Amino acid sequence: MKSRATVLPSVSDEPIEVFMLPVMVTDMDAGRRPRRARSITLLVGHKLEYVRLGHAVVLSFSGGRQVLIETPAQLNGPCGRVEVEPGEHPSDVLASLLGDIVRAAVTTDAGELRLTFVSGSVLSVGVDADFESWAVAGPDGFLVVCLAGGELAVWGDAGSSLRFTRPGGTLAS
Repeated sequence: MKSRATVLPSVSDEPIEVFMLPVMVTDMDAGRRPRRARSITLLVGHKLEYVRLGHAVVLSFSGGRQVLIETPAQLNGPCGRVEVEPGEHPSDVLASLLGDIVRAAVTTDAGELRLTFVSGSVLSVGVDADFESWAVAGPDGFLVVCLAGGELAVWGDAGSSLRFTRPGGTLAS
């Protein structure tokens, strides 16, 4: 059975308004931050509630916090070191973290994201030279994105969600 399309004659030269739903809305006033290690306190103390696998891995935590991973990562846990790579056939090893609580969340000087869980497992997300690697989003519009090469862009109130740290992990004032 063939379907037929009807072409309607143009009755007006007025523009047509098309509505599209955005996936993510941000203003372009992101603050670029110098490359310094920082603690992402927004994630600390929150439980991993679900993991979505695909071309990007999404970790959703209690309180409306999320981590988006778009580059290879490593999970160091009780079963040893496992590579986690988003894509068509991603590893489901991150499911072993379900119900675990974030003890520490930091970025390194190079832009790597490192999540340490109460169980002792550590998830490290590397930096891609050409693409965005990861993002952390909070419930109040806070967003930090690791840009290509490891530079961080931050939207929202970073004062309570990001803290600079000195080498060795101590908080800087």
